[in-house]
Amino acid sequence: VFGSPRPNEYFTESRQEVPLVTGRFDSLEQLDEFTRSRSF
Repeated sequence: VFGSPRPNEYFTESRQEVPLVTGRFDSLEQLDEFTRSRSF
């Protein structure tokens, strides 16, 4: 989330669309789901 975004992190085989945050109130929840979907 922080730092310069790398294309290989945002455009993966499972996620081809840009992860846009829709809405202000559920933005944190969407970010948590987006970061949890990635394997660390």
